[in-house]
Amino acid sequence: MTTFDEREAGFEAKFAHDADIEFRVIARANKLLGRWAAAKLGLSGDAVEDYAREVVHTEFIAPGHEDVVGKVTTDLAGHGVTSADVHVAHAAALAEARDQLLKAG
Repeated sequence: MTTFDEREAGFEAKFAHDADIEFRVIARANKLLGRWAAAKLGLSGDAVEDYAREVVHTEFIAPGHEDVVGKVTTDLAGHGVTSADVHVAHAAALAEARDQLLKAG
């Protein structure tokens, strides 16, 4: 294997690793957002985790944070939570998820 091939393999491995980390950050952030929204909805116990999984699943149906934010915003309609509030909570969840994963190693 040449030096070029080794470098190419290294770049491919880094790309795969970075993509995996980003996927995990997004999934964790969506779960955190789901838990935040569940509290706003007054859910407790298993219903909190069920709702959080539902929010995570939304990302898999239609990738992109706008669908996740839209779902949570719709679910929180009538609970005094605006779309802007959900966007702020989503940004905070992304930062927290990234921090958690980086600390975990």
